Amino acid sequence: MTSLNTHSDPILLEMRSITKEFPGVKALSDVNLRVKAGEIHAICGENGAGKSTLMKVLSGVYPYGTYTGDIVYQNEVQQFKDIRASEHAGIVIIHQELALIPELSIMENIFLGNEPTKRGVIDWAEARTRSTELLARVGLREDPDTPIKEIGVGKQQLVEIAKALNKSVKLLILDEPTAALNESDSQHLLDLMLGLKGRGITSIIISHKLNEIEQIADSITIIRDGKSIETLDVKADGVDEDRIIKGMVGRTLESRFPDHEPKIGEVFFEVKNWNVGHPQIQDRLVCKNSSFFVRRGEIVASPD
Repeated sequence: MTSLNTHSDPILLEMRSITKEFPGVKALSDVNLRVKAGEIHAICGENGAGKSTLMKVLSGVYPYGTYTGDIVYQNEVQQFKDIRASEHAGIVIIHQELALIPELSIMENIFLGNEPTKRGVIDWAEARTRSTELLARVGLREDPDTPIKEIGVGKQQLVEIAKALNKSVKLLILDEPTAALNESDSQHLLDLMLGLKGRGITSIIISHKLNEIEQIADSITIIRDGKSIETLDVKADGVDEDRIIKGMVGRTLESRFPDHEPKIGEVFFEVKNWNVGHPQIQDRLVCKNSSFFVRRGEIVASPD
């Protein structure tokens, strides 16, 4: 690591000219990212833009030597060889596909690979005490001995954040954290991120839910086709969803979805008196005498 000796700089992380190639594909091309200490920084872009790839470079999933460019973190050039190296520096990534083992308990998942020990033996009493404290910090009141498979995905996200807190996280990366959550669980997670910000933890969030980005982000970096397009200050630049979308796709929302007269055709799909039995409860129907039809060119919505 090379010290840059700029300790007055409020920038916690700077990724400079990051380029990452796979066989036949350049996933990232000279991408730049600057994240201030203590902020919530959003990364926005269409599917395939390179957002997750950039975070995998940062967290050591793609280790030093498999990309070009520099990662400057806490005023030092970093060369992370794996995830453990980045976690040792305080960078923790939570992927969209949660890294939890369903058969293990909440407590066992929190400390997996980082178990507290006493005289060379796992100290489960200490683990239980610490896990209770960590769960309280993320607003989860579950018994630490509860198997992960018995709690919902919203609570599983909170367990992942508790794991990160146990690793003394300084920079938390969340990749599509609310994609599988309902509105209530999503709001709880967003509130938690704001709470972590209040405790001095910096966060990077990747999300397609632009209303959530507007709600919590301080800055937004937009990536398009593997290139960093711009970084916006949410308050100073008066950012709204239309502004973000324009950066993501390179044109305004109006030009992307121009007004047109729908052309509704004949019925080409129809269901009559459809009944579906419950997979576990005998003689119970989850769908009873349902009928509907779809015409060519129309969109049919269901309120359920």
